[in-house]
Amino acid sequence: MTELSSEFERIDPEKIASEPGVLYLIPTTLGENEPLEVLPLSVKKTVIDLTEFIVENEKSARRFLKKIGIRVPQDKLVLHILNKYTEADERDRFLDGLLMGRNIGLLSEAGMPAIADPGSEIVKVAHKQGFRVVPLVGPSSILLGLTASGMNGQNFAFVGYLPIDKKERKHRIKQLERRSREDGQTQIFIETPYRNHKLIDDLLGNLAPATRLCLAANITMSSEFIQTHKVEDWGRLGIPDLHKIPCIFLIQA
Repeated sequence: MTELSSEFERIDPEKIASEPGVLYLIPTTLGENEPLEVLPLSVKKTVIDLTEFIVENEKSARRFLKKIGIRVPQDKLVLHILNKYTEADERDRFLDGLLMGRNIGLLSEAGMPAIADPGSEIVKVAHKQGFRVVPLVGPSSILLGLTASGMNGQNFAFVGYLPIDKKERKHRIKQLERRSREDGQTQIFIETPYRNHKLIDDLLGNLAPATRLCLAANITMSSEFIQTHKVEDWGRLGIPDLHKIPCIFLIQA
């Protein structure tokens, strides 16, 4: 941990532990499932004794920790809020506890931390500062959607959100379809749930009829919907109501 002396001058040297703590990457459920319905017991065994967490939303984080059976009283927990309003200097201080020997959990809002999630910045800082990072096993809607799509799992790309501007979005859809056709690469993307149907309309209007489109929604929940069809067939089969429902979109030309 060669960089710690300069990175942590603000910390009282007497408080620095001989053995630094570990940053645990803690997966959460993708919906309102009970944690142990979709998470292995090993996650609970790690989480229940932690006292300090980095979270995106305090309310949902406390709800998850209560469900999983954390031993520490809620008023004794230390929660650092990581979102788009968090300043870089404040974010970097979230890891101070590791230097003092405390383990810290990085908690995603849904699924795996640091995938389409601001937690990746924390992980980057942890590596820069020489701390050990341990990922725990849990659901990723991106990978679960891919495995259930019937599309190429040997060559795929997650490209995040598509542009909102109609002209730019059309260009991006065409670009991703071309890349999929030329390289055999599955293209995976997401959308803000209340704009799902707008995106579906744009996909059906701009993709080639023979291109396959997978809609994967509410993954791991009782209302789960995952189907893959050619674009030309979706109109005949009908699109389910996916308004405000977490959804993954996949295409392969």
